[in-house]
Amino acid sequence: MTQAPARPEAPVVQLPWYDRYFQLSHRGSTLAREVRGGITTFMAMSYILLLNPLILSGPDVRHHTLGHAPLITATACAAAVSTLLMGFVGKVPLALAAGLGVSGVLSTQVVPHMTWPQAMGMCVVYGAVIVLLVLTGLRERVMDAIPASLKHAITMGIGMFIALIGLVKGGFVHTAKGGGGPVTLGPAGELAGWPVLVFCVTLLLVFMLQARRVPGAILIGIVAGTVLAVVVDASGAAGRGAWQNGPPRLQGSAVSMPDFSLFGHVEFGGWGAVGGLTVGMIVFTLVLAGFFDAMATIIGVGSEAQLADAQGRMPGLSRALLVDGAGGAIGGLAGASGQTVYVESATGVGEGARTGLSSVVTGLLFAACLFFTPLTRIVPGEVAAAALVVIGAMMMGSARHIDWTDRAVVTPVFLTVVLMPFTYSITVGVGAGVIAFTVIKAAEGKWREPGAFMWALSAVFTAYFALHPIERWLGAT
Repeated sequence: MTQAPARPEAPVVQLPWYDRYFQLSHRGSTLAREVRGGITTFMAMSYILLLNPLILSGPDVRHHTLGHAPLITATACAAAVSTLLMGFVGKVPLALAAGLGVSGVLSTQVVPHMTWPQAMGMCVVYGAVIVLLVLTGLRERVMDAIPASLKHAITMGIGMFIALIGLVKGGFVHTAKGGGGPVTLGPAGELAGWPVLVFCVTLLLVFMLQARRVPGAILIGIVAGTVLAVVVDASGAAGRGAWQNGPPRLQGSAVSMPDFSLFGHVEFGGWGAVGGLTVGMIVFTLVLAGFFDAMATIIGVGSEAQLADAQGRMPGLSRALLVDGAGGAIGGLAGASGQTVYVESATGVGEGARTGLSSVVTGLLFAACLFFTPLTRIVPGEVAAAALVVIGAMMMGSARHIDWTDRAVVTPVFLTVVLMPFTYSITVGVGAGVIAFTVIKAAEGKWREPGAFMWALSAVFTAYFALHPIERWLGAT
């Protein structure tokens, strides 16, 4: 019998290096989808280049400011580095940038007591703390120890806090003068000036676009608000000195070399004057501000990208959490405040992104922004402030997870949410919520339910609130 000729073996398809490294084919993605997803994510979160410098524009304890151009460079640089790390190391479609909650803590609670370099040093410290928590596996334990209702309350409170900052920066809310309440509408109980009108129009436009589910609503609103501001300024209606950060005009070339003057300006000493307990509470507050949303965002976006299983387990989760933690230190070293994962990453996933290659694209676009700093000067502070209010409103969406019929839940949530903006302090809101939760549970006879960690936290916050009388009592004795 004659043997049949052997069939030639099918040629082995050699996948491109980027496909093998990022597992595009394995996750059912393509190069075009990843590029499109990366661009979409960048467009959805590029507003941070305007908002972060706005929040960090204030003076420190020595009346020094950071400067607009260096802040733009620092914000873009830190976002680019941390997002590229997430792409190459985490290999998931998540982008990072300056956390608005962290920036709010720095501007309102930290720099009134220390210099900007010392504040950025605190960011490096809190980033190192989160990395340590990840490496030791304590991050998930801490997350589990804090009740879900308080986690959602912290998110809502930070949203209210950010929204109040936006209302103040936009000129809608002012400190009351001559009685009538602590704050007022406009400078004297009424809105005044064209810039605040531009703020209102921008705010309403973004809300309308979001209601219509228009992709990139915040960015479109900022561009439209800036065009309106340019028209108003060109007409001369606003008058000289009306705009918060100067008139919305392009001065000189649209392209410039990045200003890295803030890079590496961190100090880890000089905290003695602030007090050990206060420093500890600041670090804890920064960890809170950059800690709780990250894991939920990573799992949420991962689930949308079909990377997580039914139990929420996701391949590379530990690497993603590690990069997120390192983002705090990266932001501090760059001078831009701590970096955290952005929920806007979901927009890229919606465009088909499934791998870290989309994060690489987003990171490269942030890097390209280093050379277009002059363009950001056209956007007036009032327009950028409107976006802060929008972000705050979005964070209030966590209210849907609260059981509003349970008084033992509602009271701690209420205190957490309202005290953050009312006291201009995230620490105070978290502390009041934690203490109220444990005390109410004890009153119900469920004193074991909060757990040892929550009781220890309550003791720390009690000492924090009683710090002044304790210091006076120690001084008297």
